[in-house]
Amino acid sequence: MEFTDSNNRAELIGTVESEPQFSHEIYAEAFYLFILNVPRLSGVSDHIRIIASERLLSDFNISLGDRLMVEGQFRSYNSSDNGSNHLILSVFARDIKYAEEKENKNPNTLFLNGYVCKEPVYRTTPFGREICDILLAVNRTYNKSDYIPIITWGRNARFCKHIGIGSNLKIWGRIQSRIYQKRTEDDDYIEKTAYEVSVCRMEM
Repeated sequence: MEFTDSNNRAELIGTVESEPQFSHEIYAEAFYLFILNVPRLSGVSDHIRIIASERLLSDFNISLGDRLMVEGQFRSYNSSDNGSNHLILSVFARDIKYAEEKENKNPNTLFLNGYVCKEPVYRTTPFGREICDILLAVNRTYNKSDYIPIITWGRNARFCKHIGIGSNLKIWGRIQSRIYQKRTEDDDYIEKTAYEVSVCRMEM
């Protein structure tokens, strides 16, 4: 990864499962959103939102099924919907390349260097597996920060339950998507996608 903002580095390899659609415009530069299907070793896939500028996409004619390598940052922004705020997470692409079919790299890697900004939540599953949830604030340029939900397991979860707000953590892991059902005001259920970082290694 060549870019200089070392607090937040993501690299993904996967196949395009939705064609780029206009997302927003900043300073007369248009940005587009598409979904990248990134496989796990278990055989399931993560469906990760990619935001890319029109300038970056000008050299590509991205189509469904294309295999791409995307390098960038895992970013967050708040979206207001009916008076409630939602944290929207996506990978902001810095570089996109066509990927070889037999690429041997890990298809989903992320490094974050940030600060715990909410009290960690420790719990155990019905099967006794230990989990701890963390919200990590990762600084970027222009005095902005991204707020990234982190999930740790086992001994990392036991370690994290004692971490205080403001602690500096370095995280190595992967971006995961998770489908869940949300109840509406009409007592219906709609399908939503949540994103989080599953930790492989961490350092204070």
